[in-house]
Amino acid sequence: MATILFENCTLLDVVAGAMLPGRHVLVLDGLIREVSDRPISSKDAQRFDLRGRTLMPGLCDAHVHVTQLVANPSALRESAPSYVSAQSSVVLREMVHRGFTTVRDAGGADYGLAAAVDEGLFVGPRILFSGHALSQTGGHGDHRGRHEDHIVFCAACVGRSGRVCDGADEMRRTARDELRKGASQIKLMVSGGVTSPLDRIESSQFSPEEIRAAVEEAADQDRYVMAHAYTSRAINRALDCGVRSIEHGNMIDEPTAAKLAAKGAFLVPTVVVYWAMATEGRSVGMPERYQPKVAAVHDAAMRGLEIAVRQGLSMAFGTDLFGPMHRHQAREFSLRAEIQKPIDVIRAATLHAAELFQMPGEIGVIAPGARADLLVVDGDPLADLNRLQEQGRYMDVIMKDGAFIVNRL
Repeated sequence: MATILFENCTLLDVVAGAMLPGRHVLVLDGLIREVSDRPISSKDAQRFDLRGRTLMPGLCDAHVHVTQLVANPSALRESAPSYVSAQSSVVLREMVHRGFTTVRDAGGADYGLAAAVDEGLFVGPRILFSGHALSQTGGHGDHRGRHEDHIVFCAACVGRSGRVCDGADEMRRTARDELRKGASQIKLMVSGGVTSPLDRIESSQFSPEEIRAAVEEAADQDRYVMAHAYTSRAINRALDCGVRSIEHGNMIDEPTAAKLAAKGAFLVPTVVVYWAMATEGRSVGMPERYQPKVAAVHDAAMRGLEIAVRQGLSMAFGTDLFGPMHRHQAREFSLRAEIQKPIDVIRAATLHAAELFQMPGEIGVIAPGARADLLVVDGDPLADLNRLQEQGRYMDVIMKDGAFIVNRL
């Protein structure tokens, strides 16, 4: 692997929240080897004079569904796994070309897609996959219609995000099975959701005994549980059982947010998906029966984010988009910036995401020993978050593990 030297850059230090001019960064064997405010000597390096451009860490998205190719998840049951994989390769390529070098898939992707990226068969961000999200009967991951009684589960069917299990013993067996296949974390559906046909947003799902079983199984393998949860009641139950990552949290209240902070858990708001569903859900094929749910969570999303900011929660960047709406991924930056400071939005997509992923110091920072996941941005993203949007238009370099994905220098 080539030795790369970036010279005369303005380094975005996400830890300090500062732009540091006149920096030099040496990349060797896929890692950042040296960061200096003085010129670095290296006779073998390929040199790039950035002339003041911003050098920053690659971005992270903590809630994606790379296999959710249509606006009606139930329709995925009719797709061949090979076709889903082929379509997912396009989603992955587009994500990394927006500057996202690590993503956490919240249900649908499996070890095969992750391996395809790692081995260079697909171009995309590294994938921290959950496998199948676990749902109770009639829960957010149960996509059967009212007329269907029998559950047909195909463990090899990539793209089918939900897997139904009931009772603590079955939860243990199912969680162990997803961990056996290499899941980086276990995903639970602990409240109702928008794109499930038969549950209500306000419903709480899985008993405390069932949630604790999943948390224990994940912890035994140094993994953790992420939980889809909208309401404070569902969030409190999940926190009491040891869940580490709360997804969405639109209807969170102040006491629950304070509890989340005290527990040291993370919140992953996914504001852009509600904007996208409300704006174009109908036009891209979302069933009409989901529209009242869309309205309920869309109206609550920004209020929930305001509460989270007031309580000082640790938040990671997440989007939860699906179907044609994947293209709006980077719009999450500008939506969050209506409430958060730009540096805090960027930290959510770098530093805080790395902590959530159990990869601190490995990704999300520019420091010796970190993976060389780097972006060269034309402009100052702290002054203009639009520089991280526009489908990577302002990114002259996108690098993952020391290899160029994009190089316009």
